[in-house]
Amino acid sequence: MIEMGFLATAFATLFVVVDPLGLVPLFIALTPGMTREQRRAIGLRACFVAVGILTTFGLLGEAVLGFIGISMPAFRIAGGILLFLTALDMLFERRTQRREGQTAAEPHDHDPSVFPLAIPLIAGPGAIASMILLVGAADGWQGVLAVHLVMLVTVASAFVLFLVAGPLERLLGRTGTLVITRLLGMLLAALSVQFVIDGIRGSGLLG
Repeated sequence: MIEMGFLATAFATLFVVVDPLGLVPLFIALTPGMTREQRRAIGLRACFVAVGILTTFGLLGEAVLGFIGISMPAFRIAGGILLFLTALDMLFERRTQRREGQTAAEPHDHDPSVFPLAIPLIAGPGAIASMILLVGAADGWQGVLAVHLVMLVTVASAFVLFLVAGPLERLLGRTGTLVITRLLGMLLAALSVQFVIDGIRGSGLLG
């Protein structure tokens, strides 16, 4: 039986790291002047690529870590630190500025579905690390399946928001987006600290 607390943690972690709401203005900036059909095709392709990447790391990430001699407790600590840095970026708006810099660097006639939409905006280092951490903490194949289903729901929510990107951006405005980003940053900071604590406990350093 899958614990609801674990599902809630998995969803909160992936949703905050991927940050579908924060991707809305960037998606609009990457698809200027495109029709609704063109935006739908780009968003769908980006989400498919991101799901493929996250699924691969979710299923094979721990095996790769074991092959190169990295234990899961060590990766939990490193992943927690990485997610904490991401949280700091969200709290101080550096993440938004960096993402906007990535979108500005792309020519407008370039197909942005694979880069930078799928990588690194959706399936970035934080999301990849989160998948490996969550799968490592899952209990049996049911837990692993649950993590991947949660990931699919998160990416699907990003695609839905891409479809309504224009009206949603006007509704929230820049101020609303910043408020939500900061709230999610606080949540991610707490979750990242919990990953570090779990890693230290799993390493046996606390006895």
